[in-house]
Amino acid sequence: MKKLIGEVTSDERNEIKAIFERRNGLNELAKILTADNEELYEKLVKDMGDTNFKFDNWWNRMANKYQWESTEDGNWEINFETCEIYLITNN
Repeated sequence: MKKLIGEVTSDERNEIKAIFERRNGLNELAKILTADNEELYEKLVKDMGDTNFKFDNWWNRMANKYQWESTEDGNWEINFETCEIYLITNN
């Protein structure tokens, strides 16, 4: 089930969009990078950790700011075009 629960400003949307795109790029890089280049591999692992932290932190900050509805089995999703936030559940 997909339920509209709020929206964010365009600046807030731009912030999470940049983090989202970086996270996707790092995930793609991780698919092709081997541990043979230890220095680059360690940098990728650190960057992925930092980016995932920023991603989770953004969602937590916005959820606190806007008091979004949540469920244990659900997650939030943003529509980058409209800045709308949805709660996605398996129900």
